[in-house]
Amino acid sequence: MMKVSCSQEDLNRGLAVVGRAVATRAVLPITSNVLIATEGSQLKLAATNLEVAITCWIGATIEEEGTITIPARLVTDFVNSLPSGRIDMTVAPSGQSVELTCARYEAHVSGLDAADFPPIPKIDEGLTIRVKPEELRTAINQVAFAAASEESRPVLTGVHADFEGDTLTLAAADGFRLAVRKLTLDNVVDEKVTVIIPARSLIELNRLISDQEEPVALTINPKKSQVIFRLRNVEMVSQLIQGTFPNYDQLIPQSYTTRAVVNLADFLRATRSASIFARDGSGIVRLQIMPKDGKGKIAISARAEEVGDNVGEVDASVEGEETKIAFNSRYLVDVLGVLGEDEVVFEATTSSSPGVLRPVGKDNYVHVVMPMFVQW
Repeated sequence: MMKVSCSQEDLNRGLAVVGRAVATRAVLPITSNVLIATEGSQLKLAATNLEVAITCWIGATIEEEGTITIPARLVTDFVNSLPSGRIDMTVAPSGQSVELTCARYEAHVSGLDAADFPPIPKIDEGLTIRVKPEELRTAINQVAFAAASEESRPVLTGVHADFEGDTLTLAAADGFRLAVRKLTLDNVVDEKVTVIIPARSLIELNRLISDQEEPVALTINPKKSQVIFRLRNVEMVSQLIQGTFPNYDQLIPQSYTTRAVVNLADFLRATRSASIFARDGSGIVRLQIMPKDGKGKIAISARAEEVGDNVGEVDASVEGEETKIAFNSRYLVDVLGVLGEDEVVFEATTSSSPGVLRPVGKDNYVHVVMPMFVQW
């Protein structure tokens, strides 16, 4: 038996938070349900797809304690459709269904016994680290997209996280590009710890911390198999990926023969413009970097046999030799879209060596992109 009431706004928000962890292709039918339980003077909502679990607490008035699991999508859509105001929830004595009433609306939803819901790991011991949410958000934005999406090499679907001293280094690579971002922690780590966090989990975390103001606390369990992120009224547990991440330091070129400093917005616009033509030409955009008396320019072009071609030019401060290099347009657009500074440094050696992009005036981010081989 359970009897509780809460506001439609709070329940709607809580269901939206945990809904991201509901299994879409459920191996266990119960993982497409959301767990609703009383805990102290709050209502706890939880969902898990066995890789990630999200728990959220909302304010509630509790008459009788209890717990049930009900179909997540159904209840989320129903609560979302209701007017704002008070929702009363009563679980039937059998424990298998719940009655929801709000103003002149009521519904009966069949559920499953909460005892069968997969246990959500509690992680109380291990290494705990605190980090500012805006720092973490920027870092995830600049790194997670570079992780691999297919599962052929599981470690590459993760983000390599290296905690040392007061610095966290995040790195992701999919075989065609590499993103590395350093950020400062709020506390110092006594000994170096390295784990691989699924990129999908970090992308979920990013959504959860969008309005978080206080530091995010993360705890890695002693076996290094799970991590928990604690936010205000929300916790997210993620499995960690086991395996060895490639030694990415050796993929970052240590020198260059051509270096260009260019306005980020101009570079991004010209790349997007070329990528329209590149769609029909295997996605290839060509960069021609031309120095001229300390000034210079970059010509960004694309051509597709059947469709046509285009070229856009942007001013740049170029040092070194004239060079040509071609990239997959998506990889270039992806990184230019997350740099967030006014100017970007682009470094190249030969048309068959990786290109390097960094924000001007900051040494906390580096992005390496493998070139495409084309006939010039």
